[in-house]
Amino acid sequence: MGALYRLFLRTQATRGRLIGLLLLGALAVVLGYAVGASPSADPVDDGTILMVSYGLALFVPVATLVFASAVLGEPNEDGTLVYLWLKPIARWRIVAAALAATLTVTLPVVVIPMVAAAAATGAGAPLVRGTLAATVLATIAYTGVFTWLGLRVKRALVWGLAYILVWEGFVARAGANPSRLAIRANARSLLVRMSGGPTRLISVSKPTAIAIPIAAAVLGVVLTIRRLIRQDVA
Repeated sequence: MGALYRLFLRTQATRGRLIGLLLLGALAVVLGYAVGASPSADPVDDGTILMVSYGLALFVPVATLVFASAVLGEPNEDGTLVYLWLKPIARWRIVAAALAATLTVTLPVVVIPMVAAAAATGAGAPLVRGTLAATVLATIAYTGVFTWLGLRVKRALVWGLAYILVWEGFVARAGANPSRLAIRANARSLLVRMSGGPTRLISVSKPTAIAIPIAAAVLGVVLTIRRLIRQDVA
C-alpha cells in the first residue's frame, strides 16, 4: 500500500494546485490580521464569523474538493485506473491509500493557515482550538464524500462546487433537518460552541456536530470501496 500512497501523493501535490490553495490560505491569514487590527471589531464574534464565512464556507470545502475529487477521479477518467484495478490488490487498500494521500496534502494546506488566521484575530485560545477542531473534522468529512464523488461522476469538480454552493449554501439553510445533514453546519456549530462566538450560528448540538461529519466520512469511504468493486474500469 506504501507504493500506492506515494503514487497518489505525487499526482495530487502538483505545483499549480498547491500555489492556488496556498494563496487562498494566505488570504485567510490577511483577513484574520485585519480583524485583529481593527479597533471596532469584536475579536471573538468577528473572528468566529470570519472562520465560518471564509474558512468553513469556502476555503476548506473547495481545497478539499480540488484534491479529493481528483485522487481517483482523474485516473478513472483518463483510463489509467485500470492498471490499479487489474492488480491483485484489495479495493479497500486502494481507497485507503487514496484517502491517506489526500489528507496528507489537504490537512496542512487547510489547517495551518486557518489556525494562523484564528490566532491573528486576537480572539485567543478558544477560537484557535475551535478552528483547529472544526477544520480537521470538516476536511476529513469532505475528503470521504468528494473522493467518492470523483470516482462516481465525470466533472466532479463542477458537481462538488454545486454541492458546496447549492446544498450547503442555500438548501441547508431552509430548515433544521437539512442543516443537520450539512457538513458545514455541523462544523460551524462545533467551532462556535468552542469559541464562544455568536449563538445564532449554532444549529446542532455538540455531539451531533461531531457525529454527522464522521458519519459522512465513513459513508463516503464505504461508497467509494463499493463503487470501485462494482464498476467496470476500461
